[in-house]
Parts: sequence; structure tokens; C-alpha cells
Amino acid sequence: MTATLSENIRQFYDASSLLWEGVWGEHMHHGFYGLEGKRTTERRQAQIDLIEELLQWGQVQEAQQILDVGCGIGGSTLYLAEKFQASVTGITLSPVQAGRATERAEEANLPATFKVADALHMPFDDESFDLVWTLESGEHMPEKPKFLQECYRVLKPGGTLLMATWCHRSIEAKPLEPQEQALLNKIYKVYHLPYIVSLPEYAAIATQLPLKNVRTTDWSDAVAPFWGEVIRSSLNPKVIWGILKAGWGTLQGALAMRYMSQGYRRGIVRFGLLCGTKE
Repeated sequence: MTATLSENIRQFYDASSLLWEGVWGEHMHHGFYGLEGKRTTERRQAQIDLIEELLQWGQVQEAQQILDVGCGIGGSTLYLAEKFQASVTGITLSPVQAGRATERAEEANLPATFKVADALHMPFDDESFDLVWTLESGEHMPEKPKFLQECYRVLKPGGTLLMATWCHRSIEAKPLEPQEQALLNKIYKVYHLPYIVSLPEYAAIATQLPLKNVRTTDWSDAVAPFWGEVIRSSLNPKVIWGILKAGWGTLQGALAMRYMSQGYRRGIVRFGLLCGTKE
């Protein structure tokens, strides 16, 4: 990961993560509102539902050594540790996130370790984990093949890679139009994303690793209501003041939520899932 991109991501999450926790809770990812996106669910419960639905879709019934790539402040990491009574490790570029996640693990008395590390150069031995879990972090990676290769490298034989990530619509039949790319560029700039790819492109990379039993699915409809919920929850003086105090980058991120909402409505931004096993 380039030094500039890495530093921008670090600064963004260092500045915004504690605000997010204070206002929206420990889970820094989408919620699940039923496959058609019509289920009425309180936002925090929807985020927990997303974790459970991902595990069910990925057919993950047990795990002992889990790696959470892009762990945030440990929301899903600690959830998995408790659910599976497993040893978990989370990595993030943000020292603020790693520090807060460590505090939360100690408070919950859960066997979790958090490190500041680059997902393209993970500080782990080959074949260290039986579940590599990456929830909305692939979009930050400047080298998608290298990212999946690292996930594959640290995965034990028989282990599962389970990923959910922001994608753009498939371009197999029709390339992105200029106005579609313009909207994506606005999202890239604010959230410090080098680029995103389509779900079929991720599947092609995974197959070449070679992961076996590669499956993908699109849950864009299931998660699309999330951005509207976040926008509505931010429209109160306490949240607005917190965003302003957190700095310009956080304010830009808050204002850019409308771009994500537009992206889902127009079918440009997609929420893609991928899983596969290592022989």
C-alpha cells in the first residue's frame, strides 16, 4: 500500500472512529434488511444480522483461529470471538482503532489481539488461520490480487475466506458510463479508496489463487436502506457537533453519505460477497 494512501486512511479512521462508536456503536459496517431490503430492523440489530447472515451464507459453523482484516474497533472481531469461543486477531491501519479494540477486548475478557498492520503485507506466518474474515475493507486495497493473495497465504488448508466488500456494477456487458465513473470518483476521494472492482472480477482473482468452491452473491438490495438510516440518525445537534469537532475529513465523509445512497439507487455501487476454501 502506498505511503500516501495508507496515511490518508489512517488519518480518516483515527479522526472518525471514536465519533462513530459514540453515536452509532461498535459496528462500522452495513446492516442487513432482508434479501429484498424491506425488513424493518433497528440499525444496530441490522448490523448484527449482517454478521449472522454472512456466516450462514458462507456455511461457517465453527472456527478456532480467526483473522479479521480491517477490524475497525473490533465490532465483528469480538462478536466472532464470543460466538465461536475462538482466538481472534484483528488488523487495521489505525492506531486509534487498534487501541480502542484492545480496550474493548479487555473489558469483555475475550481472547483477541489487535495489530496495526498493512493487509498487503500481513505480519503472520503462512497457514495461520482457519477463517479469514474481511468485512468492508477490500475497497481500500490498491492491489486487489495482492490483497486476496495475502488472505490466501495466511489461510490454513481447509480454511475459509469470507469477504464482503463494496463493488461497482458488472461491466461485462456494458462499461461504466462517464457519469457513473464521476460518482464513483467522488466516493473514492472522500473515503480514500484507490478504486473498486466488480464482483465477477473478484471471483476471477479468487479462482486463480486457487481458492476452491468459490461462490459470490450480490446483497445490494439487502443493505441499501443502511445509508438512509445513517443519514437520518446524523440529523441531530449532538451528532453534527461531533462531526464538526472531528475535523474536515470526517465532515466530508458525512456529507458524502448521499453519494453512497445515490450509488445504490442507481445500481452503480454494489455490495458483493465472496467465499471460498483453501485445499
